[in-house]
Amino acid sequence: MELWKALILGIVQGASEYLPISSSGHLAIFREILGVDLPASQELQFDVMVHFATVLSTVVILWPMFRKLCAGFFRFNGNPDFIYVCKVLVSCIPVGIVGVFFKDYVEDIFGQGLGVVGCCLIVTALLLAFAYYSGFDRRTGRPVPADKGRTIGWGDAFIIGCAQAVAVLPGLSRSGSTIATGILLGDKRGQVATFSFIMVILPIVGESLLDLAKMISTPAAAAAEPTSAIGAGAMLTGFAAAFLVGCAACKWMIELVKRGKLIWFAVYCAAAGLLCLLW
Repeated sequence: MELWKALILGIVQGASEYLPISSSGHLAIFREILGVDLPASQELQFDVMVHFATVLSTVVILWPMFRKLCAGFFRFNGNPDFIYVCKVLVSCIPVGIVGVFFKDYVEDIFGQGLGVVGCCLIVTALLLAFAYYSGFDRRTGRPVPADKGRTIGWGDAFIIGCAQAVAVLPGLSRSGSTIATGILLGDKRGQVATFSFIMVILPIVGESLLDLAKMISTPAAAAAEPTSAIGAGAMLTGFAAAFLVGCAACKWMIELVKRGKLIWFAVYCAAAGLLCLLW
C-alpha cells in the first residue's frame, strides 16, 4: 500500500474514532474510494495498528484523569474514582459479550458492504438528531447547560454500554451511539463525552487482542498471501497519522459535546449514508 493511502486512512481513523461518524464505516468508504484491496490478514494488521493509535491518543489527552482514576481504583476503598472505574467496567460488559461470542457472526450476517454502512450511518444521524433536540429546554427553547442533568449512574452506564455493543455494526458510530444515548438518558453533557472516550479503551484493546489471536491462529492463510501488499512504512505512517489526528479530534469532540453541537454531524452522517446507498 502506498504511503499516501496509509496516511489518508490513518487520518480517517484518527478523526472518525472520536467524531460521531463511524470509524469502521469511513475506513470502508475510503478503502473503496482509494482502491485499497489488501489481503485479509494484512488489512487486519493495519486496522489493529491504527485502532491502537487512537487508544494511545485517548490516554494522552485524558492522561491527568486517566492517572487519577487508576490511582483511585487500585486503592480499593470505595472512593469516587474507584466507583467511576467500576461503572466503566459495567459499561464494557455488553460489548465484551458481543465481541467474544457474536462479532464474527454479526460480520457474517451484515458484511462490510457500503449498503450496510449507508443504512447504519443514517441510523447514526437519527440518534444524533434526537440527542440534539432532547438537549433543549422546552420552556426557554435554549440548550440545556452542559453541567445540568444527572450524574452517570450504574444503570445508565450499562445502557450506554449496550449502545456501544450495537455499534459493532459498520457505519454505526461508537462515539455517536454512546454520547447520544447518555444525552437521551438525561446525563450531563460535560460528563458523557469523557465517559464515552474512557469506556472505549478496554473494548478497543480487547478487540485488538482478539484480532491478534485470529492472525496467530491462521498462519497458513497469511503465508499464502503476497507480502508486498503493505509495508512497515505504510504501517508506521498510518499509526502516526491516526495518533496525531486522534489527539486533536478527542480534545475537540469533548468541547463540541459540552456545547451541544451534534446536529451538524447528524446532517453529515445522513448525507454520507445516502451517498453510500447511491454508490
